Amino acid sequence: MTEKKRQDAIGGTKDAIGGKGPAKLWQIALALAIGAVGGYLFLLMRMPLAWMMGAMVFTTAAAIAGVPIRMAPILRTAFIAILGVMLGSAFRPDILDELAQWIVSAVGIVAYVSIAGWLVYQYYRRFSGYDEATAYFSATPGGLSEMIMMGTAMGGDERVISLTHGARILLVVLTVPLFFRYFLGYEPPPRGVTGLSILEMPLYDLALLGLCAVVGAFVAKLARLPASLLVGPMLCSAAIHLAGLTSHAPPFELVTIAQIVIGSAIGCRFAGTKLALVRRTVGVTVISTAILLAVTLVFSVGLHLLTDLPTLDIVLAFSPGGLAEMSLVALAIGGDTAFVSSHHILRIMVVVLLAPLVFRLFVRRSALLSRPNTADD
Repeated sequence: MTEKKRQDAIGGTKDAIGGKGPAKLWQIALALAIGAVGGYLFLLMRMPLAWMMGAMVFTTAAAIAGVPIRMAPILRTAFIAILGVMLGSAFRPDILDELAQWIVSAVGIVAYVSIAGWLVYQYYRRFSGYDEATAYFSATPGGLSEMIMMGTAMGGDERVISLTHGARILLVVLTVPLFFRYFLGYEPPPRGVTGLSILEMPLYDLALLGLCAVVGAFVAKLARLPASLLVGPMLCSAAIHLAGLTSHAPPFELVTIAQIVIGSAIGCRFAGTKLALVRRTVGVTVISTAILLAVTLVFSVGLHLLTDLPTLDIVLAFSPGGLAEMSLVALAIGGDTAFVSSHHILRIMVVVLLAPLVFRLFVRRSALLSRPNTADD
C-alpha cells in the first residue's frame, strides 16, 4: 500500500464525521443548532435519551437532505472524555462482589462477537454483493473508527464501511431505548438528564472530575488503549470514586451538551454522501442490525438464566451500538452503567485485536482457495 493511500485511509477515518476536508465553524454551529432543536423537541415528547436521539435524528435528516453540516472530531473528543468521567462515577465499592457473574458474561461477549459477526458477514457476502474486505469489516459488531481504517487498508470500500457502521449505531440507538420506553414502561426524567447542576457542584469535586478527563485521556492515549479518550477518563473516574475521593458525577448541563454533540456527530457521518448510496447502505444495514439484535436477545436470555443478571443490563451490554452511545442509554434508563460500559469496552478490544488476525488467517485464505486454478493458463 502506498504512503498516499495509507494517508488517505487514515484521513478518511478522521474526517468520517461529516465528509472530507476541514470543517468550518459555521457548519459545526449549524449542526449543533439543529441537534439542540431536535433534542429539545424529543424532550417535549418525553422520548428516552431525548437530547442524543433528537440530535441524531434531526442532523441525519439534514445531512441526507444536503444541508452543509459538519462535526469537528476534537469537539466530540472533548465530550467523549466528559462522558467517560460520568461512566466512571457509576463504579462503586460493592461492584467487587459482582465480578464472578461478570466473568461468565464476559466470556459470552467473545462468543457473541464471533457468532454475530460471522452471521452478518455471510449475509453481506450472499445478499449485498459486498467484496470480502468490505463485507468483513462492515460485519464486525464494534470498533467503528478502527474498522474503517483497517478495512480501507485491506482493500475495502471506506465509504460503505463507514456508512454501514454509522447506520448500525443509528438504528440500535433508535430502537433499543424505544423498546424500553414503549414495551417495558420506562419513563424518562422530565429534563432528560439527572444529576447536580454545575452551579451546585462543589469546586473541589468539579476540579477533580476535570482532572480525571484530562489525565485519564492522556495516559490512555499513551498506553494505546482502545477507545482511549473514553476509557482513560472512565478508569480514572472509577478509581477516585472507588477510593471515596468523591461521590459526584459531572453536572447535568455538561452531560446534556455531550448528548447533543455525540448525537449530532452520528448524523453528520451521512453528510456529503449521495442519497442513492445512503439509501442502499441503510437498507442493507436494517437487515444486518436485525440479525445482530436477534443474537443479542438470545444471548441475553441465556446469560440471564445462567447468571441471574438483570436481562435489561445484559441487553444493553450486548446491543451492537457504540460504546459511548449505549453507555448513555444505560445511564438514561437506569441500567447498571458500570456493567454495560465494561462489557462494551471488552467487545471493542475483542473486535480490534482479533478482526485483522481472523481476516488474514481465514477470510483471505478462503477467498484464495475458492478461486479457480489458473496455473496452467
